[in-house]
Amino acid sequence: MPESKSQTTVDVVLPVYNEERVLERSVSTLQKFLKARCPYHWRIVIADNASQDRTLEAARELSSLHPEVDYVHLDQKGRGRALRRAWMESKANVVSYMDVDLSTSLEAFPVLIDGIVKEGYHIAIGSRLKKGAKVQRQLNREIISRCYNLLIRLMFWNRFSDAQCGFKALSRQAVEQLVPLVKDQGWFFDSELLLRAEQKGYRIFEVPVTWIDDPDSRVDIGGTAWGDFKGLIRVRFTKVD
Repeated sequence: MPESKSQTTVDVVLPVYNEERVLERSVSTLQKFLKARCPYHWRIVIADNASQDRTLEAARELSSLHPEVDYVHLDQKGRGRALRRAWMESKANVVSYMDVDLSTSLEAFPVLIDGIVKEGYHIAIGSRLKKGAKVQRQLNREIISRCYNLLIRLMFWNRFSDAQCGFKALSRQAVEQLVPLVKDQGWFFDSELLLRAEQKGYRIFEVPVTWIDDPDSRVDIGGTAWGDFKGLIRVRFTKVD
């Protein structure tokens, strides 16, 4: 484990599905960054959700070569399912996740974690829509993202600006109290988590990020949008204790 100035522990989860082509390179980039810039005891956790290529084998190889890299495997797909498993099984003080393509610049990661460790927030998120963010992505994706976040604002009057940026961190308390309330197992997991957090009175720390769209993204925009819409309706009309 890298030397650390703090006893705080941080897990960085990479949810993956059929990512054998980029996994080793992304983990290497992330390792180098964390060794240089993260003053906490950190661990990288690869969360493989039912990959059909050699992603699981690659994760095992990386784990055997690097003591700071671990992995979990799930037999079913779903980003939310993968995050739920990795976060709930973790013992770290802070858990986080980022997309394996590293679309979000890692420069924002220390700020994200410090928002929890030093500023006292229980949830910290990257935002592509907050003032100061720098974003490069296709026009259709930009429009869809802005419309989706506007819809959330109209339905919930929420205070956070970007529900779906794949760059988030939670305190141990937030994991234990909020994750069990989230029903979605897929892409809507992020939005539901944040909406339930605000319903419970949690303050959310937002970090403007530099974000570059991955042209190789395989997200089904139409299917994801419909699933998100149904999720918003469900959360709007259901209460949590």
